[in-house]
Amino acid sequence: MTIAVIGGGAAGFFSAIAAKENHSNSHVTIFEKSQKVLSKVKVSGGGRCNVTNGISSISELAKGYPRGEKQLKKAFSVFSTTDTRKWFEWRGVELYTQDDNRVFPKSNNSQSIVDCLMRETNRLGIDIQFGAGVSSITTTSNKLELQFRGETKSRIFDKLIIATGGSPSKKSFDWLKEMGHKIEEPVPSLFTFNMPKESVKELMGVVVANAIVNIQGTKLKSQGPLLITHWGMSGPAILKLSAFGARILQNLGYKFKIQVNWAGEPNNELVLETIRDIAEGSPKKLLSNVKPFGLPERMWLFLLTRSEISSTKKWSELGKKGMNKLVNTLTNDEYQVSGKTTFKEEFVTCGGISLESVNFKTMESKACPNLYFAGEVLDIDGITGGYNFQAAWTTGFIAGKLS
Repeated sequence: MTIAVIGGGAAGFFSAIAAKENHSNSHVTIFEKSQKVLSKVKVSGGGRCNVTNGISSISELAKGYPRGEKQLKKAFSVFSTTDTRKWFEWRGVELYTQDDNRVFPKSNNSQSIVDCLMRETNRLGIDIQFGAGVSSITTTSNKLELQFRGETKSRIFDKLIIATGGSPSKKSFDWLKEMGHKIEEPVPSLFTFNMPKESVKELMGVVVANAIVNIQGTKLKSQGPLLITHWGMSGPAILKLSAFGARILQNLGYKFKIQVNWAGEPNNELVLETIRDIAEGSPKKLLSNVKPFGLPERMWLFLLTRSEISSTKKWSELGKKGMNKLVNTLTNDEYQVSGKTTFKEEFVTCGGISLESVNFKTMESKACPNLYFAGEVLDIDGITGGYNFQAAWTTGFIAGKLS
């Protein structure tokens, strides 16, 4: 059996390895249009490679996918985060889990993952061909005929796995649309918020461990760490909003207002109670010296200024009016977002091959027999924290069964 895998990324390699392990007598070739493979694996997680997430509960894990949650629940029962860890560890890559559930190689170097995948392809005798861009696919008596750019002769394969990754352009999916697949409009999914006119940028590098953020005029809300950057805001709380609100935020032209609850406590009465308790318990202390809700010093001082309250005041001097002002800033702070920035080098899109076009038990195309999909080419994307790689490993593993 001849098997072609289009795309030399995480899903492409994983599906090629699975295909060869499931069909040892087959001939498997990975076709990569560029001169590099696994480039996204190399840069992910700041060069450390966030291999997967530490959550073992399938239903809990699936909640991290704005698109594909329902389908992935079943797929994760076939190949889960636990299976991913075993897969790499059995092949000599030690992993560890951070407090935030992100899983990395113990080497803290993505090259460990790249080397592991390359070792496996070499061990199994999988061919890799570079500069091999596919221009068209046709079906001929249950076989697949691939035409490559710059080649006059086409090549015929028994099975084909497409793992070409996400793309910002709908046009790049035209060749798959022509085969009868429904395409969902691709739009950016993981991005940070630009706030060119907001002074909060001066706090660049400050992290608030537990903020609640919601987007005005929508039901979008998330909670978690929030990072102030030189262009605006990032961190898990913001990135989660960008993923779940991908299409809504695109429709808004990436111009909208957010409300931030810096206290991380949704009940305003409890926030007021905390402020009252501090005022009563530390009346002679300066406002600058007692930082509630675990807020970093720079953020606390910034919020006092924003509330028009002097940091040299004593807590006993705050008064009812001052308390209400402070609580309002802590729980309902408003910022204007005008634009977005890609999260690090990790380009993620929602959109691609509609999940309606794929049988998730096998990852086979419903429109074309013997053609399978894996990874971000599908309309699946996850929040930051190893979710996107896990979807690549899982769909690649299932596609590689070629059942």
